[in-house]
Amino acid sequence: MLIIPAVDLKGGKCVRLIQGRREREIVYGEDPAEAALHWVGQGAKRLHLIDLDGAFEGIPSHLEVLRRVAEAVDVPIQFGGGVRSPEALNAVLQAGASFVILGTSALRDPDFLKKAATDHPDRVILGVDARDGLVRVAGWEEKEEISPEALAARFADLPLAGIIFTDISRDGTLEGFNAEATAALARAAGVPVIAAGGVSRMEDIERLLPLEKDGVIGAVVGRAIYEGTLDLKEALARVNS
Repeated sequence: MLIIPAVDLKGGKCVRLIQGRREREIVYGEDPAEAALHWVGQGAKRLHLIDLDGAFEGIPSHLEVLRRVAEAVDVPIQFGGGVRSPEALNAVLQAGASFVILGTSALRDPDFLKKAATDHPDRVILGVDARDGLVRVAGWEEKEEISPEALAARFADLPLAGIIFTDISRDGTLEGFNAEATAALARAAGVPVIAAGGVSRMEDIERLLPLEKDGVIGAVVGRAIYEGTLDLKEALARVNS
């Protein structure tokens, strides 16, 4: 079971947006590479980098930060935000990402997702972000009339590395993750699922563990480890025990 620290990037800084809202920003550090090194030093086996500016603007804007982080750490990096073209995908991979998260493009340009996954098997992660049971795209600002399960089913035959599922209403709130929706998506998708949004305490880690049988392989943690409501070392020790 993976516990994956999030390093969210905005304006070159390490930040967190509560429920994805630009006006609700918390800055956690001026140097994302320093944050990445810290979490790897705590035992993290993978990092989650999200280019928030890229998500809003439609093109990655933190490739140099990604490059610096990749050079600084020796663990896989999953990177997302604004990757909506083959050129952007190749640039992210060349900058050092082990996995690329594609979300908006899955709906707006499904052929791109299919080609990306086929050309780069087991390196593309489908990002499924939802609020009130419906998928959101474009930095979570636009709603689509499709459920997470239906979206995942469209790409069930692709060699995806997995799915990251975020319940936007829980993201950055420290209110706990949506275990039921995460497990339901994992059962429907048939590929490994990573939970995101709201994982905040050891109780959430305990709720996460039984979901392994459904195909959930870990969780992304953000605000909780920056503000100390969840101790990363303790969480890693629990999932590895």
